[in-house]
Amino acid sequence: WICGAAAFAAPGVALPGLGPDSHRSVVDVNKAPWKILGRVQTSLGSRCTGFAVAPTVMVTAAHCLWLPATRHYIQPEDVHVLMGYMLGHYRLHAQVTQFVIAPGYDPENEGGTASEDRATLVLDRKVIGAGDLVPYGVARTGAAAMLVGYPQDRQEVAYGDIDCQINGLAANGLIHHDCSATHGDSGGPLLARQPDGQWGIVGIDVLATFGRGGFAAPLPH
Repeated sequence: WICGAAAFAAPGVALPGLGPDSHRSVVDVNKAPWKILGRVQTSLGSRCTGFAVAPTVMVTAAHCLWLPATRHYIQPEDVHVLMGYMLGHYRLHAQVTQFVIAPGYDPENEGGTASEDRATLVLDRKVIGAGDLVPYGVARTGAAAMLVGYPQDRQEVAYGDIDCQINGLAANGLIHHDCSATHGDSGGPLLARQPDGQWGIVGIDVLATFGRGGFAAPLPH
């Protein structure tokens, strides 16, 4: 969900995906597992969240790149990534050279194709070392989860829920979670604790619900 509100602005209305029982905190973007996190920005001023899945490849939500006014996707050269962004500082900047939208996603039928709401970004430089990548995992109902991004109400810091869980899997493949996440967190990685105790990326944040929680699109395996 693209946001462009002022940093640390108090929302005039309750933001979806949060609710009165939300519990979020700032994370260190220079330490695992959050070194994969980047702020995806466009020349139009919109922002979402993304995460590295290879040294020169990131993933975000496809709807972040769609321009409803023109009914086209934004041009790759108008998209760039700030890795490790925090309060105006970042480790490095990378330009998107091309992106691929998941073939099943239709931005004009977002609800019906949300499970394919995925864009793969190819970058002009290496943004992370292979040793800092977080492996893909499997989403299991009841598993501990974490979801961090650059939300509308705290977009200058990496901010999110590190104490939530996977509620279940929808028939269309969407992963239901109770993590506090809202506009701007779209494209952020949903992490789940794996049976071996390690964290794995299981989805991409794409939809917020009324009250705390939302849905993540699964990653291709």
